[in-house]
Amino acid sequence: MQAIEITRPGGPEVLAFCERPLPVLGPGDVLIRVRAAGVNRPDIQQRRGLYPPPPGATDLPGLDVSGVVEAVGAEVAWPKLGDAVCALANGGGYAEFCAVPALQCMPLPTGFSFAEAAALPEVFFTAWNNVIWLGRLAEGETLLVQGGTSGVGMAAIQIAKQLRSARVIATAGTAEKRAVCLEIGADLAVDYRADWVGEVEAAIGKEKVDVVLDAQAGPYTEKQLQLLAPDGRVVLIASHLGQMAEVNVRNIVRRRLTLTGSTLRPRDAAYKGRIANKLVAQIWPLLVSGAIRSHICASFDWRDVQDAHALMDAGDQVGKVVLTMPE
Repeated sequence: MQAIEITRPGGPEVLAFCERPLPVLGPGDVLIRVRAAGVNRPDIQQRRGLYPPPPGATDLPGLDVSGVVEAVGAEVAWPKLGDAVCALANGGGYAEFCAVPALQCMPLPTGFSFAEAAALPEVFFTAWNNVIWLGRLAEGETLLVQGGTSGVGMAAIQIAKQLRSARVIATAGTAEKRAVCLEIGADLAVDYRADWVGEVEAAIGKEKVDVVLDAQAGPYTEKQLQLLAPDGRVVLIASHLGQMAEVNVRNIVRRRLTLTGSTLRPRDAAYKGRIANKLVAQIWPLLVSGAIRSHICASFDWRDVQDAHALMDAGDQVGKVVLTMPE
């Protein structure tokens, strides 16, 4: 099969086409003929040499795919041959064929194209895992989303509003992006390039924030802990501003705060399968009805993968970037 590999750490130019053998299926896996694949921030970090694949995973990038099932393992009851699915992959989405644990597959939401479906798995899996499970967002609480127009940020805003009736504050770097945050349900959108802490404090007063979803870490960490209400939670999904942070531990102890984080890629298929079941039951109907929307910023033919990565490097995208494969 044809695939796109990372030849060495670097910029988009290090992505190149190659020939690879078809993936070998385990008894619980399915082989998907890929029709579209999402481009995600972990792909960018892997290309830069900052996010190595976990043990046992392919070195090919690509964490979410959509397509048609071409083969199934001996223990797979669903999906079946010929089914159209989207899936959270453990890697390997930038290829003509991708092997995925069957538990991580989901049917395409009714009316969705392959490109639209490929924009769903990674961001909704991540948002569910970190906002609902780790963040334990409860009905009517306040959620702060750092980077509201990232794919994960947009998913988190909408999940919080639709499933928890939460008050949502989002940060974004331009007026256009802040307008998008408000359009999809955020109650307040602030400029992270300015005094975002002051704006949040002015908006919430004494009530404080219950949950923060953040990919920046570094100097943001202590600021976010200071914004939390008693029993509040900060959930880190990356550390773009630095892997080290100085925090007031006494504040954490005194106010019973939680500082936690996650990487979903190394989790086992059973864990991811439980998230897939929740998404299909609770999020898929909202996608079909239009109550929750998935926003594709740009779609590229997979031969233009370097251009897709250059767009992600620029940081100007709103929502997801998708690669499409020829039929």
